[in-house]
Parts: sequence; C-alpha cells; structure tokens
Amino acid sequence: MKKIKKILACVDLSDYSMMTLEYAVTLAKGNQADIIVFTVINQRDVNGVEMITGYFPGYFVNDMNAEEYAKELKKDRNEKITSLIKENFPDDESMMTLKIEMGVPFECILEAVETEGADLIVMGNKGRGNLSRVFFGSVAEKVFRHSPVPVVSVRDQKKFKRG
Repeated sequence: MKKIKKILACVDLSDYSMMTLEYAVTLAKGNQADIIVFTVINQRDVNGVEMITGYFPGYFVNDMNAEEYAKELKKDRNEKITSLIKENFPDDESMMTLKIEMGVPFECILEAVETEGADLIVMGNKGRGNLSRVFFGSVAEKVFRHSPVPVVSVRDQKKFKRG
C-alpha cells in the first residue's frame, strides 16, 4: 500500500471547508503527512467581471478591472483561510501550506495533484440541483472521475443521514 505523504485539502470557504480541514488534519496526523490547503478562484467569476466592466465602463464606484478583482479575491481568500487555520488548527499549522490558484476548479485540482505530488485529495461534496449532481457537485464529480489518486469525500452527516 502506498504511503500518504501529501494531502491536497480542497477548500472554498463554504460550510464544508472546516470539515474538509478536520478530516485532512486527522489523516495527516495518522500518516505524518503534509497538507496543501488548496483553493481555486473560479476563472468564470473573473471573466464575468471583465465582461460587465467591458459593457458598462465606469459603472462601478471603485472602477475595478478584472485583474484587480482577481488580486482582491486572492488577498481575501488568503486572509480568510489563514484565519480559519490559525483559529481552529493552531497546533497543526506547521503541517499546512496554503496554495491559491485561478482557473477552472476541477482542472486546477487535478493539475495540483501532479505539480504538488499529492497522494490523496480531501474535498467536500455538495448537491447543485439537477439529478446527476444531487450527490456530487460538478467540481467534485469531475475530480472523482478523473483523479489519479484516491479522493476522500467529506459529507455533512446531518444532511446525508438515512431515514
């Protein structure tokens, strides 16, 4: 059996982020592994700002362009995730490294597995509406289907309990 040395913990600041980090820390401690806390700023969101500012120049008070918006999002995510780690995992902070990427989320996650040398992915799953996505959000579904390494699916036990 392959030893787990690096865990890619995918967080998006949703309700699942805390649970994802809890599972990643538990798995990392049991395997003496490092954790890459990984988040992706969806390129679609940045493209939306670019499109809006193109159609409505001067519409926004701060007149922020897409590049500045992306920079601001990265800064905000960095602060929030760093705070989440410091407040909830002060003893485990040394085993974590934060990485923020921008792009198509599932593609960035799969690419990070390769570039970071991750042996395991821990991520939340959420329903998004239509039947094919009731059990897995679109990002999680694509990662599960295409990941070259095992994926641990973190679920809200209250939401997914039987009966």
